[in-house]
Amino acid sequence: MAFKVAAVNNPRHHPDMRTPTLEDLRRHAIARSLFKPTTLPKAIERLGFVQADPIRAPARAQDLTLRHRVAGYRAGDLERRYTRLDIEEDFFVNYGFLPRRIHALMHPRQHPTPWSAQRQAQAQAVLDFVQRQGVVHPRVVDAHFAHGKVKNWFGGSSNATTQLLDGMHYRGLLRIAGREGGVRLYAASPERGPATDPAAAMDALADVVLHKYAPMPERSMAELILRLRGAAPQWGHTRTQVLKRAKARFPSIMLDGTRWYWPEGENPASARHKLDEAVRLLAPFDPVVWDRRRFELFWGWAYRFEAYTPAPKRVRGYYALPLLWRDTVIGWANVGWREGLLTADVGYQSGKAPSDRAFHQGLREEIERMRAFLAS
Repeated sequence: MAFKVAAVNNPRHHPDMRTPTLEDLRRHAIARSLFKPTTLPKAIERLGFVQADPIRAPARAQDLTLRHRVAGYRAGDLERRYTRLDIEEDFFVNYGFLPRRIHALMHPRQHPTPWSAQRQAQAQAVLDFVQRQGVVHPRVVDAHFAHGKVKNWFGGSSNATTQLLDGMHYRGLLRIAGREGGVRLYAASPERGPATDPAAAMDALADVVLHKYAPMPERSMAELILRLRGAAPQWGHTRTQVLKRAKARFPSIMLDGTRWYWPEGENPASARHKLDEAVRLLAPFDPVVWDRRRFELFWGWAYRFEAYTPAPKRVRGYYALPLLWRDTVIGWANVGWREGLLTADVGYQSGKAPSDRAFHQGLREEIERMRAFLAS
């Protein structure tokens, strides 16, 4: 879908819009993100970006995100269908999957730290090899070149070939052609011409950010636009101006000391934002809960991703999935899947489950949907 460039920045320019409340913003955030399930290509296009994470507990984050938005989605469908989709796997504000039209806005990417002559020669040799082979597994590249081991960023030892392939992918020399058993397969990227309008490209990337995570607190929007340095480091020095233009382009409102932004043409106060009785277990990186600042403003408690927290210090669990009912995240669940058996350990922020029958019916239905999703 195309992202419109807004011409206004305040609801007073919309005479039919009443002043949104925080409750309106919360309903708007959920309704616009958890849209009616559609096809996989349309869901990715509508989201603009799907964050990826390798942890599978009980499934990878990209699959947990897409299952709510793609009709009949099963764990692993994105990986199985990747080569037939008009998408690319790359770094945006985080690592994940993007439509090719958005991916093209970030390239040709120029890394802020040039390679040494030796590293450049290694990369060229690998690129020549990949071009001859077509699609390669990292193991094949490593067997051919035997680059050895290098020290990684956290002090351990990593495969030098893996690091080189990662660097070549980020610089746009290689693309991800697919996966084999979860391992990335590489192919040479097509040649790209120079960007014709960097300012327009950066504004379009800012539109993707807001479209996915709106309505957004001003500070969150600023932080994500500043993260565009990772998406397009060659234009990182323009981020301040990109943010300034975004604040002028997008509609906004001040509520209780926080300014909120959303895409032009949307009405957060609309009565059309109806929410159903469904109970949903969300990925830790689902756009509904991704912004932890917004999470606390909406629901009054702090959710943290604890997979990398030492076990004795975890509050909710290794991979606790936020539990959404109606317009409220009321708790979390740690879900396990082993040999076709699903387990779910559910916790509640209030200390107890709602007494409403609709909730308990909804939770049973969500567990069954999760079971079908995992039994791929």
